[in-house]
Amino acid sequence: MSAQPGTPISVIGGGGWGTAIAAHLARKGALVSLWVREDEVAEQIRSGRVNTQFLPGVNIPASVEVIRDLKGAITAGTGFVVMAVPTHGMRGVLETIRKMAGPGTVFVSVAKGFEMETLKRPSELIHEVGGVPREKICVLSGPSHAEEVGREVPTAVVASSSDRGTADAVQTAFFSPRFRVYTNSDPLGVELGGALKNVIAIACGVSDGLKFGDNTKAALMTRGLAEITRLGVALGAKRETLWGLAGLGDLIVTCASELSRNRGLGLRIGRGEKPADILSGMKQVAEGVKACHGAMALAREKNVTMPITSQVYGMLFENRAPLEALEGLLSRGMRSEEEGMTEGAR
Repeated sequence: MSAQPGTPISVIGGGGWGTAIAAHLARKGALVSLWVREDEVAEQIRSGRVNTQFLPGVNIPASVEVIRDLKGAITAGTGFVVMAVPTHGMRGVLETIRKMAGPGTVFVSVAKGFEMETLKRPSELIHEVGGVPREKICVLSGPSHAEEVGREVPTAVVASSSDRGTADAVQTAFFSPRFRVYTNSDPLGVELGGALKNVIAIACGVSDGLKFGDNTKAALMTRGLAEITRLGVALGAKRETLWGLAGLGDLIVTCASELSRNRGLGLRIGRGEKPADILSGMKQVAEGVKACHGAMALAREKNVTMPITSQVYGMLFENRAPLEALEGLLSRGMRSEEEGMTEGAR
């Protein structure tokens, strides 16, 4: 699939990230259609060229066509399909659009996390439920807040596929001077990094809510990267991927930024609010909640110790108090840092 200006691209999902990607691609000259689930959001974009609910303040080019009928969002001539729906809602969407695209269409996943019931990653769902060949699937991920991409703040991400030609095509289609796209051959590692960093971001938010300092946050981020890497390598990912943009880079931006929904969730937990109460009032998804459930299941399966993730799980699902969770980390025995970077380390 070539990626020349005028290439038809369908973005499935009108949340903040899907809207930002649609605006970015339209500015590059692509023929973009954006499928939006909500009537109100669709009308906002059509009439005012802004997604007030999910991406306020970002102008959406007039060339972006808003689509409400999912069955009409993709045709055999569509060059790229960008899957920008949350992971937990992806199965139903894929069942509807299955086999609608042509054989040369590339599916680009920008979702992060796991399907809670099956622990499937977005690319696995696209392949198994959507019937898309693996070589036609690419994962686009990295440190990239939708709000900043929408405003054309300089950003760098990775396009990862098992097929080099597919990764190259996505790189060409999405690349701009302010949205740099690097290729990567380890989609497993890219997806794991994008999912697991959200769990560590919740822990960093809790630390901020408890009014601990930069020292504490730096320790959580660094040791968090160690346990992400342990699990990732045990599952078959490349260590280098998890130390790159999709791992370390995304971890930094998610743990440190006030734009991070997952850090914001942790911040409120650290200040004493109950997770269930916070989640019931959130308009956008904090992916780290479901990712934490998936991470713990995978860690048990591979016998990998993830102490930070375990304490976040306790706060989210077992009513563990934030200070109790932190003390659980501080009371762990002495150990070597080198040993802590290896698979299954205790």
